[in-house]
Amino acid sequence: VEAIDSRSSDVHIESQQDGLVIRYRIDGMLHPQPVPPEISQFQAAIISRLKIMARLNIAEKRLPQDGRIKLKVHGREVDIRVSVIPMIHGEGLVMRILDKSSMVFDLEHLGMSKEIYAKYSELIKIPHGIILVCGPTGSGKTTTLYSSLLQIRSHANKIITTEDPVEYQLDGINQIQVHSKIGLTFGASLRSILRHDPDIVLVGEIRDLETAENAIQASLTGHVVFSTLHTNDSAGAYTRMTDMGVEPFLVSSTVEAVMSQRLVRRLCNACKKPVDANKMDLPSDFPMDLVDQELFESTGCRECRNVGYTGRMGIYELMQTTDEIRDLATNHASSWELKKVSVNGGMKTLRDDGWLKVIAGHTSVDEILRITKGDQIVPTS
Repeated sequence: VEAIDSRSSDVHIESQQDGLVIRYRIDGMLHPQPVPPEISQFQAAIISRLKIMARLNIAEKRLPQDGRIKLKVHGREVDIRVSVIPMIHGEGLVMRILDKSSMVFDLEHLGMSKEIYAKYSELIKIPHGIILVCGPTGSGKTTTLYSSLLQIRSHANKIITTEDPVEYQLDGINQIQVHSKIGLTFGASLRSILRHDPDIVLVGEIRDLETAENAIQASLTGHVVFSTLHTNDSAGAYTRMTDMGVEPFLVSSTVEAVMSQRLVRRLCNACKKPVDANKMDLPSDFPMDLVDQELFESTGCRECRNVGYTGRMGIYELMQTTDEIRDLATNHASSWELKKVSVNGGMKTLRDDGWLKVIAGHTSVDEILRITKGDQIVPTS
């Protein structure tokens, strides 16, 4: 209950040599929790109790196990995914908290700029083609996809999803849970979905050649396909699918747009402090010409548990497959070349969008640097 009240997305319970370690992941960061010494002696019993609640085999301590716990907290339903793995000092357990009441699947309130929101809202209405959402684990891809489906959902179209796992149940949308142990993979389920006359299909992730080819075939036969890829930026999606073994001309002719995203922490409104931008050590690509006078930094207070941040918002990069991008992708262009052409065509990169969030006072320079660390800065020509 404490973890849910503190807006934790995950609870980590780790068996260490000198006792139990409990950490909450809040806004993407792990925070250690105090564990009284007398609790540590019951670490095996605590993990066994949680395994019983998740309907797992408590006698099996040599193999990883996955389960689910359903709870009612403060009158609302909370779904908890449980994963247990064996470690040298006992079992480690992670609980992913899925609080349905705290989720708002609304594209307009995810943090997209007006420009990106307007473009993306039009793109998801295409009659056929593939739209990809990219980013690392925990970057909000599922939220963006669910919000996209709910925005275009109507009685006039049929939407089917294949997911691993189904994180949230959506009204009016047919959802399939992947079960790879019995052969129900993304690729296999997608083949069956196409026999159910869908208009729009969501594939949880394109992981392999079979899924990629089936997604392309679906788009070529008049369907809209939404999916995710684990790439660092939008341009990397084209080359990643080619690396899987898909012909470049098939990728460029079916992928209509790629949205890359990250989640950044919002500054706590109760304690954020203004700082003179001219006295700050800002990176070379920061758009100083857009700054009036001051930016904001985190400090920390009781409201935000002395972290300086509370809640998160998205930063986005939307690459559209223009004719020039199509030609380059067909001819095996690198992701760097694709990105450079898109930036010169007016695309805002993740960092660009992040800087706009900093200027608006939503987050800090340090947070954008932390999240976009390693991203290539593309000079405009």
